[in-house]
Amino acid sequence: MLTKFETKSNRVKGLSFHAKRPWILASLHSGVIQLWDYRMGTLIDRFEEHEGPVRGIHFHKSQPLFVSGGDDYKIKVWNYKLHRCLFTLLGHLDYIRTTQFHHEYPWIVSASDDQTIRLWNWQSRTCLSVLTGHNHYVMCASFHPKEDLVVSASLDQTIRVWDIGALKKKSVSPADDGLRLPQMSTDLFGGIDAVVKYVLEGHDRGVNWAYFHPTLPLIVSGADDRQVKIWRMNDTKAWEVDTLRGHMNNVSCVLFHSRQDVIVSNSEDKSIRVWDATKRTLLQTFRREHDRFWILAAHPEMSLLAAGHDSGMIVFKLERERPAFSVSGDSVLYVKERFLRSFDYSTQRDSQLIPIGQPGSNSLNQAPLTLSYSPTENAVLVCSDVDGGSYEFYMVPKDGSGRGDSGQDAKKGSGASAVFIARNRFAVLEKTTNQVVVKNLRNEIVKKCPLPMATDAIFYAGTGNLLCKAEDRAIIFDLQQRIVVGDLPSSSVRFVVWSQDMENVALLSKHSIVIADKKLAHRCTFHETIRVKSGAWDDNGIFLYTTLTHIKYCLPNGDVGIIKTLDAPVYITKIYGNTIFCLDRDGKNRPIIIDSTEYIFKLSLLRKKYDQVMNMIKNSDLCGQAMIAYLQQKGFPQVALYFVKDEKLRFDLAIESGNIEKALESAKKIDKKDHWYKLGVEALRQGNAGIVEYAYQKTKNLERLSFHYLITGNLEKLSKMMKIAEVKNDVMAQFHDALYLGDIQERVKLLETAGHLPLAYITASLHGLHDVAERLASELGNNVPALPEGRKASLLLPPSPVACAGDWPLLMVSKGIFEGVLDNTIKDADEDYEEGAEDANWGEALEVGEVDHIHDIEFTVVEEDDVNKENDEEGGWELEDLNLPSAETPKTAPNGRSSIFIAPTPGMPVSQIWVQKSSLAAEHAASGNFETTMRLLNRQLGIQNFAPLNPLFIDLQLGSHSYLRAFSSAPVISIAVERGWNESASPNVRGPPSLVFNFSRLDDRLRAGYKATTAGKFSEALKHFLSILHTIPLIVVETRKEVDEVKQLITIAKEYVLGLQMELKRRELKGDPVRQQELAAYFTHCNLQLPHLRLALLNAMTVCYKAQNLISAANFAQRLRDTNPTNENHDRTARQVLQAAEKNMKDATQLNYDFRNPFVVCGATYVPIYRGQRDVTCPYCTARFVPSQQGQLCTVCDLATVGADAAGLYCSPSQKR
Repeated sequence: MLTKFETKSNRVKGLSFHAKRPWILASLHSGVIQLWDYRMGTLIDRFEEHEGPVRGIHFHKSQPLFVSGGDDYKIKVWNYKLHRCLFTLLGHLDYIRTTQFHHEYPWIVSASDDQTIRLWNWQSRTCLSVLTGHNHYVMCASFHPKEDLVVSASLDQTIRVWDIGALKKKSVSPADDGLRLPQMSTDLFGGIDAVVKYVLEGHDRGVNWAYFHPTLPLIVSGADDRQVKIWRMNDTKAWEVDTLRGHMNNVSCVLFHSRQDVIVSNSEDKSIRVWDATKRTLLQTFRREHDRFWILAAHPEMSLLAAGHDSGMIVFKLERERPAFSVSGDSVLYVKERFLRSFDYSTQRDSQLIPIGQPGSNSLNQAPLTLSYSPTENAVLVCSDVDGGSYEFYMVPKDGSGRGDSGQDAKKGSGASAVFIARNRFAVLEKTTNQVVVKNLRNEIVKKCPLPMATDAIFYAGTGNLLCKAEDRAIIFDLQQRIVVGDLPSSSVRFVVWSQDMENVALLSKHSIVIADKKLAHRCTFHETIRVKSGAWDDNGIFLYTTLTHIKYCLPNGDVGIIKTLDAPVYITKIYGNTIFCLDRDGKNRPIIIDSTEYIFKLSLLRKKYDQVMNMIKNSDLCGQAMIAYLQQKGFPQVALYFVKDEKLRFDLAIESGNIEKALESAKKIDKKDHWYKLGVEALRQGNAGIVEYAYQKTKNLERLSFHYLITGNLEKLSKMMKIAEVKNDVMAQFHDALYLGDIQERVKLLETAGHLPLAYITASLHGLHDVAERLASELGNNVPALPEGRKASLLLPPSPVACAGDWPLLMVSKGIFEGVLDNTIKDADEDYEEGAEDANWGEALEVGEVDHIHDIEFTVVEEDDVNKENDEEGGWELEDLNLPSAETPKTAPNGRSSIFIAPTPGMPVSQIWVQKSSLAAEHAASGNFETTMRLLNRQLGIQNFAPLNPLFIDLQLGSHSYLRAFSSAPVISIAVERGWNESASPNVRGPPSLVFNFSRLDDRLRAGYKATTAGKFSEALKHFLSILHTIPLIVVETRKEVDEVKQLITIAKEYVLGLQMELKRRELKGDPVRQQELAAYFTHCNLQLPHLRLALLNAMTVCYKAQNLISAANFAQRLRDTNPTNENHDRTARQVLQAAEKNMKDATQLNYDFRNPFVVCGATYVPIYRGQRDVTCPYCTARFVPSQQGQLCTVCDLATVGADAAGLYCSPSQKR
C-alpha cells in the first residue's frame, strides 16, 4: 500500500472521490461532512446540517453537487461552490445507508433501514420509485456503471439486482399523465417502474455491500459471515462463482479495482485485503492496530482508493505507476506490461525488445522500480522490491530479436539498488552490510567496497562513481580511490537526474528539488507543495520537471516558473527544443509541444546575452503581469517599460528605471497630483531643476516651489512667490518667502499687520530699522520688550546659493543597452513624441513648446476684484494664470539624446555580499540582516527567544561600520569595516566583517565569573556566565581547535549557570529545609572548578549536618576530604562531621537524592534524572530536562527550545556545512 494522504477525525462512514479535481468527501459519524484536497493535504470545507451520523455520500459526475444521507432520515443535495445545501428529500422512515447519483440521468438512488430503496429525480425533487422486497435493513444500493440496473445488499442475507429499464423509458418518453398511477399507490405498493431481476442467495449472515464490476457481468459482495463472494450474471440468471475467505470479522465493504484485475475488501477485523480477481487468491493484507474499517471508495478515473476507519481515513494506491525507464542517446528503454521496450525519439518508433520477469504475474508491488542500461554491451539491469529488493540482468539482442513471449533466463541477485558504473561493471547495494558489491556481466563478484555512511540507495554518478543517498544527505563516492568526492545535505532523495555533460545534477525529493554541480556543490533549492514526479535537463542548462499538475522550469539561479498545466501526471524522459518526450502512467510515449520563449528569455537576461534578449523582444509575444513583475524584480524595469500599455504602470517603471523622459510623458497623460509629486521627487534626485519646477507647479505646491527657488538661487521668482502669497492672503507663506529673501522690512510689516508688535519691534531694532522701532515703541507704551544684554546679535539672512538657477551638474552617461534599440522598435507607436523631442530644450526634461508655454507666463499682482473672481471659480487658482517667468535651463547638444542621464545601476552593498558569502550568524548580524540571523540561529541552535540577543545584534551591526560626514547637507556615509584588512588587499574582493565580539573577551568574562563565584556574589556571577552563553552564538573563530574551545566554554558556562540558579533558589526557600538540602546537594554535582566544588561541598555538608541528615553530611565531608582541601579549617570541619556521623549514621529526613546512582539535574524543575531515565536536551547549551519540558524555553541559556532539532554550533569558516 502506498499511502498518499491520511486524516485524523471522527469515524468515517462514507467516502466519495471527485471525478476531475483532487477532492474527496468524507462523511463522519459525528454528522459532519468534510471536503478534503488529498493532493495538497488540506481541508477545503465542512458541511454541518445533518443531525446524527452521515453514512451515504456521493459526488455528481459533472455538476458542482454532492448528495448525502444520514440517520436523520434526510437526503440532502449540496452545491459545494455555493457552500450550502440546496434542498432536502424526505420519504425514508429510518436511517439512510447509502446515496448515489446516476452517471447520466438526474437520478439518485438511496438505501435505508426502512427496508426500501428509493429512486429520486433531483431536478424535479420528487421520488420516482420505491423498490420494496428486502425484509431487513438495506445496507447499500448502487447503479450499474453502464446498464439500467441497480444492485442492493441487505441484512436479510440476499443481494437483489433490479431492472430500471422501464423507468428509463418512462423518463425519456413520458406517458400520458392519465395513464400513470397516483404517487400514493407507488409509495404504498412499490414502484412499477423497477422490478427484481435476480435475487442472489448464498451468504449465511447479513450482506453489508454489493458492487458491480465496471465492465464485466460480475458482482462482488461482502457480508457478516466474513466472506467475500463473486457472482456472475447473464440475461436470464445469476449465480455464485467463488468465495474468498480470510477476513476474521464482518466484511464492511468490497469493490472491484477500476484499473487492475483485483478485488479490494475491508472489514471490522481492522484489515484491508487485496484479492486476485482471476485466480481468486489473497495477494496482500494491510492492517491497522486499533481501527476497524467501514467503507471503501475507488476513484472513477485513477488508481486511487480510499478507506474510512474509526479514527479517520486514508487515500492510497496499491502499486507504483511510474514506469521504469533509462534514456540512452536518442532512445529510451522502458518496461511496459512485463516487456522491455525501446522508443526512438528521431523516428518516434516504438519496438518491443524482450520479455522480462514472468509474463502474467500480477503480484502487487513487484513491478520494476528502476532500470539501468549499458549501451556498449546492450545490457539491462531491472530492479524491483521482490524479496525485499532484487535485480535481474538481461542481455538485449543486437538485432532486436527476442520479440516473442519466451524470455531468456535472467541472471538474478538480491540488493536494494543496482546500477551500471562502467561498460561491463555494475554495482549492487547490500543494505544489511552497508557495502557495494561490484559485479561483471557474468554476475560474478569482482570486488566489495564498504560505504562511508548508512546508504538507502545508489545512483550512477559518472564512470566508477556512485551517488549514495541517506535519509538526510547525499554523497558522491569514488569506488576506485574509496574517497568521498562530494557531500550535500538533502533529505529523502528519490530520483537523480544528470545533465548530458554530467556537469549538473538534480536531486528530486517528494516535495523539493536540489540543484548541484558534479561535486555536489549546492546551487539552489526550491520547494513544491505538490509532489514532484520527474525531471530532465534541456540543452541550455535549464532543468524542466513535472509535478502532479504542471510542467515547470528552474533556471540556474533558482527562479521557477510554470510552462504547462497537465491533466494527468507524466514522466519526462528527454527534451528536444520545444518538444518534451515523456511517458504516462500507461507506459505510452507522448511528445508534448511547449513554448520555451519565457524561460529562454529569462535565461538570456540572466546570462547577459542582450542581443538575444533584444531579438526576442522584437519577435516574441512576452507580455503579461508575471513577466513585468519578473523584470522589475531582477532589476530590468527599463525592459519591462516596453511591455506595458497601462500608463500608470509605465510611469512607475519609468520612475524606477530613472527614465525621466518616459515618466514625464506618462505623467502628462495621467495628469494626477500624486504622479506629478513622484515625478518631482525623482527629478530632484537626479538634479533636473526644470522638471522639479514644472512638477511643483502642476501640483500647485507653493511651499515646495518657494523652497526650490531658494536652493536654486532664483531670487527673482522667489520674490514673485511672495507676491502670490500676499494675493492669496497666506501670511505664513508670505513670511517664509520674506525670510528666504532676507527682506527685513517685509517681515516687520507682516509681524505688525498680524498684531505681533513686540516681535516686530525686536526684529526692527536688531536689524537697524530705528525709525520703525521708535514708532512701534510708542505704540507699545510701557510694554516695550527688553533686548537681551551681553549678547551679540546676528542677522538672520538666507545663505547665498552655490549655483544660481539651471540644473545641477548631471552625470552624463550613455544610454543603457536596451534604450536605443527599444526606442527604435516602438518608434512607429510614438511618432508624435519623437517629433516633439527633436528640438528638446533640456535633456530629459520637457519638450520645448511645453516649457516655453509654462515658463513664459508672468506672475502679476492681481487686483481685489480679480482675486474674488478667481475664488469664485471651481478648482481655485490656476498657476497657468500667474505669469511665471521662463526658467533658464541649459541647452543640450544636438546629439543630446544619445548622452542623456541614465541613473547608474547601484552596486551590490557590502552587507549583501557578507550575507551571500557566509552562513555565520554573527556576519549576518553585522550586515544588519537580522531576519536571516535569527533564521540561521534557529536552524543551527534551535534558538527561539531573541530578546537577550537584540542588543548584541545592534552592537555587531554598529561595530562593523564606520560613519563619515561629508558636508552639512549630505547624508552620513556608511563604510564597511572588514576583518583582517591590509593595504595589499584587492579592492574588488570583500573580506568578512569586523566583529566586536571575540573569543578573548569571553575569556575575560569567564575569569570575572569565577572571581564573583569565589566571593559568593552569585547574582553577579550568574550575569557573567549568562552573558557568555548569550554571546557565543555570535562569535566567529578561525581554527577547529578554537571551535572545540568554544564548545567547551558552552559546557562550563552551562554548568555554572545551572548551579548558581539552584543556589539562588535555595537561598529564597526559607521554610522548606528538605528542599534546601536537596538543592545544596545537587549543586555539588555540577561540573565546577575545584575551589568552587570544595565550597559547594562545604555548603551542602553544613546544611545537611544542621538538619541532622548525618549520612548525607558524611558523604559530602568525605568528598570534600578527597579533594585535598588547601584550607585547614575546611579539612578539620570535614573530619569532625565524619566523627559525629559515625556515632549516629542516620538521616532525620528523606531526601530526593541518591549519591550512589549517577544523575544529571533537570534545568527547569531541579530534580535528578538518573541514568536510564528518559530526558530531553537543549540543542544549544546541552542542559538536560525531564520529558515534560519538551518544547519549552530552556531555563538555563534562556534562548533555545528544549528538544528542538538543530544542526549544531557553526562559528568558524573551517567547519564544513
